[in-house]
Amino acid sequence: MIVKSIRDALPNVHREGWPFIAATLAVALVFAFVFTPLFWALLILAGWMAIFFRDPVRVVPTAPGLVVSPADGRVEPVVRAVPPPELGLGEERRSRVSVFMNVFDCHINRAPVTGSIARIAYKAGKFLSADLDKASEANERNGLVIASESGFDVGVVQIAGLVARRIVCWTREGAGIGAGERIGMIRFGSRLDVYLPEGSTIVASAGQRAIAGETVIAVLPGARLAPPFPTRRD
Repeated sequence: MIVKSIRDALPNVHREGWPFIAATLAVALVFAFVFTPLFWALLILAGWMAIFFRDPVRVVPTAPGLVVSPADGRVEPVVRAVPPPELGLGEERRSRVSVFMNVFDCHINRAPVTGSIARIAYKAGKFLSADLDKASEANERNGLVIASESGFDVGVVQIAGLVARRIVCWTREGAGIGAGERIGMIRFGSRLDVYLPEGSTIVASAGQRAIAGETVIAVLPGARLAPPFPTRRD
């Protein structure tokens, strides 16, 4: 019973994080016999990594037409912007909802809508601070276009930040995806942009804290926002 309680209290860590945690702990053990202050500092760092790479279960609303947050973090001001050209979504401006993740947020990225992956496009770039608006155009990024079950294309872009140096995508073109399912992660601080089709209703507010896979940020054209929604655990 005690062991189970301890296990339940610890965060579920994604496999991407274990090499970093194990390496930090190994170095910490070496310094335990050489320089104790550094041992404790590395132990704290390993604990932070366990938090950073946590992969909690999420309760995903599954009503048709809902757009859920692709990331944990702070919702930035909604703007009208042309999607990155590599996504092939045209040159018309779309409503863009951005979620900024700091180094303490869970960095597992999730699909904002249910559908199929129509396109994945990587673009090399800079590593400006991800909370800057120009980061959407200048920074290294990986974009996905999801052909939603509602018939609309939704763009979601993983954007590297000032500290982030590694974008990971776990899905592929042609794959089916459910809203809230894991699509990748960005290591050590970044943001995600969601480009919505014309006629979508934005329900997220600037400054709001969003939870990946759970927080509804928008509703696609023709859908109704009428909670409570059916849900699933993912």
